[in-house]
Amino acid sequence: MSAGNGNGLVRDVLDRSLSGERLSDADALTLLRSRDLVAVGQAADALRARKTDPAKVTFIIDRNVNYTNICHTDCDFCAFYRRPGDRREGYLLPKTVIFKKIEETLAIGGTGLLMQGGHHPDLGIEFYEDLFRSIKGRYKIHLHALSPPEIQHISRRSKLSVPETLTRLRDSGLDSIPGGGAEILVDRVRDVIAPKKTRSEEWLGVMRDAHRLGISTTATMMYGHVETLEERVEHMRKIRELQDEQHGFRAFISWTFQPHGTRLAPAVPVESMPTSFDYLLTQAVSRIYLDNVDHIQSSWVTQGMKVGQVALSFGADDLGSVMIEENVVSAAGTTHRASTDDFVRTIRALGKIPVQRDTLYREVKVFSG
Repeated sequence: MSAGNGNGLVRDVLDRSLSGERLSDADALTLLRSRDLVAVGQAADALRARKTDPAKVTFIIDRNVNYTNICHTDCDFCAFYRRPGDRREGYLLPKTVIFKKIEETLAIGGTGLLMQGGHHPDLGIEFYEDLFRSIKGRYKIHLHALSPPEIQHISRRSKLSVPETLTRLRDSGLDSIPGGGAEILVDRVRDVIAPKKTRSEEWLGVMRDAHRLGISTTATMMYGHVETLEERVEHMRKIRELQDEQHGFRAFISWTFQPHGTRLAPAVPVESMPTSFDYLLTQAVSRIYLDNVDHIQSSWVTQGMKVGQVALSFGADDLGSVMIEENVVSAAGTTHRASTDDFVRTIRALGKIPVQRDTLYREVKVFSG
């Protein structure tokens, strides 16, 4: 490994991480500021091999169903939502449409339903209880649904505490919770990009309550807009601290801000937009810094399959979802599509064994040969 910045700091940080030492925030910042991508990536890959089977790369077949795009939160980074009262483009999917989407997913070997939407002012907990029970009464599918801001919205709308809300959702069929709505868990950033949305401690609080109730979740980071490198590290520190406390996060997924069609785009100069280099470096640092999170997922949906494949040598052990349907990222002008065969070929090209998993990272099918 090269020294990277000329004074040996990068190599020292990497050597300490490989010896099992937990990195400080300053260490993580040193790596994010470095341009020594290869050395950082090699260390991340070595640490990945200690956490998960180095011979295998996993992926999931599921469907991202956005049950509504009606939202009153007005996030500047989002091109997907429509305001309440928008009768031309706003929607709330009827059960029959959701059922058809589930049947299509199961027909191609899918195991999970990722269901998220907006903060619809008219939907209280009874709507979700009825929907979840209807789904579980008809189909054997894992329900990975409702980000922390949605859960907070439901609790407020229904005049319930967050634990009460989570308990009722779990009892009606919710299996696990996605990490959406985290963006950057620093309130200075949130005041700029999503001032009406869940605060940092509120997001963490929903996840803490979920973990205490035995509900598994993922953690995410959406970056490359108005945050500083220090704030990216602060975000990861908050995830790591909660993981130390509850150990309820099964995976970490990071992706870059997709600007097209958003009100935030003019505030982010083109020259400061993250490159593929920045994406790979940030992902590698997340693997090294988040020493208590087992799985790091590549974001091929935002980066494209080529970079998504390269990311599997920079700390990621999972290629994410075949994602039969995706609406939020594509609303911001980024549209990448792939089939199960594409995933298998991509993984095999790295000399790895492709493994279809379920939402909880249990093996469903090993593609040998």
